[in-house]
Amino acid sequence: MKYILSIDQSTQATKAVLLDEKGKITGRADCSHEQIINEKGWVSHNQEEIYQNLQKAVKAVVEASGIAKSDLQAVGISNQRETVAAWDKNGKAIGHAVVWQCKRAEEIAERLKEKAEEICKKTGLPLSPYFSASKMTWLIENEIREEEYHLGTMDSWLLYKLTAGKSFKTDYTNASRTQLLNLHTLKWDEELCGMFGIPLKALPEICDSNSCFGYTDFEGYLNEKIPIYAVLGDSHGALFGQGCHTKGMVKTTYGTGSSIMMNIGGEPLETSSGLAVSLAWRIDGKAEYVLEGNINYTGAVVTWLQNDMHMIENPKELEEQLKTANKEDSTILVPAFTGLSAPYWRGDAKALLYGMTRSTGRAEVIKASVESIAYQITDVLKVMELASNTEIKELRVDGGPTRNKYLMQFQSDLADTTVCVASSEELSAIGAGYMAGIAVGLYDKEEVFQNLSYQSYKSEMSSRDRGMKYEAWKKAVAIVLNE
Repeated sequence: MKYILSIDQSTQATKAVLLDEKGKITGRADCSHEQIINEKGWVSHNQEEIYQNLQKAVKAVVEASGIAKSDLQAVGISNQRETVAAWDKNGKAIGHAVVWQCKRAEEIAERLKEKAEEICKKTGLPLSPYFSASKMTWLIENEIREEEYHLGTMDSWLLYKLTAGKSFKTDYTNASRTQLLNLHTLKWDEELCGMFGIPLKALPEICDSNSCFGYTDFEGYLNEKIPIYAVLGDSHGALFGQGCHTKGMVKTTYGTGSSIMMNIGGEPLETSSGLAVSLAWRIDGKAEYVLEGNINYTGAVVTWLQNDMHMIENPKELEEQLKTANKEDSTILVPAFTGLSAPYWRGDAKALLYGMTRSTGRAEVIKASVESIAYQITDVLKVMELASNTEIKELRVDGGPTRNKYLMQFQSDLADTTVCVASSEELSAIGAGYMAGIAVGLYDKEEVFQNLSYQSYKSEMSSRDRGMKYEAWKKAVAIVLNE
């Protein structure tokens, strides 16, 4: 039996997943890493810890599965996007990685605001410290003292380490989220690099997503080196894994935050709607593009309920609490804990509980918190339909929160679309693994995606109720935005 090893390096943990000759998951191992948050609210990761966790996860999944090491055919990698790492010429980390959630580069984005329109036109991305470029500038100005250094997203760091410094590369999906890639030339843009003060020589080579990115034996763990044949940002991995390969197909990943993506085909759109335009991927020299909306607080709202508000001890409690909540309660949570992202992009926004009555209690606040996830995603879907002139009839979804039946039905009701929940939560790993397997000839592209199955939710809410609920949400958002 032959296997593909897929690595998903996410915000919370690093996973190693084994996929067999049919493309089915036969093993998984996870290693969580520390979320380093200081008194200023800056969010960092220890990139050396993440690399060591990758090694541990690979060994754990191979040992637990009992397969022969020689059965591994190739590696695929999906990774948290926008997070930036710096390291020296010897592969030693410079400081900690700056995580996508971190707003420490706000001042850098602010000083470039007069160039915002030009930056967006070239990159498809609204000027924001959310993206990698301003984070790189912050590292250059505050952390880096070396004359020679490398800057990259987490895929580049892992590739460099896995290949003992032989491969300093990234793929088009990750490059398109840095705010340094010109969407029209598909190259690092020298003018943009100059604006941000980032030397071109510090950036990795950009490759097709299904390229051979190098060879690794995981520091001698394998007897022979195997190829790394796919690299994708995690949301792009999920898009590919969901089978959204044709124009107009849409997926949403419900993770710590959420990425809502629509495949828009072979040409980028110009949009001023608060959505981003990125590469879906580039495969065998052919680029495809996406419209994307990113939300900071979706699954993280549940974490807030558990760790900060102490309203639940475990996410599994949510369904029971939702059953007891008053269905008529009108409470709305706008979870702008670190501002509002797509489609508003207002970093100064503050969170709000709106519409409470004397009878609003714990269960009702929990209900409002869960529903806030669907409201935010519906905001993006509505703007996406307008920007693309495409009606969204089906939404393919993945991620832990999709196991919450109340949330999925409410999402279908509010967006008035069919929501299809993937049977597997590991769509990012599946996408990177399938791409690697196709590249080495282990999988047939048409056949392997037949493994995926879905549970569907169809809208049951009246248009009147839908309109009233959404109007109340918009009122609450308007208050948050001081409009």
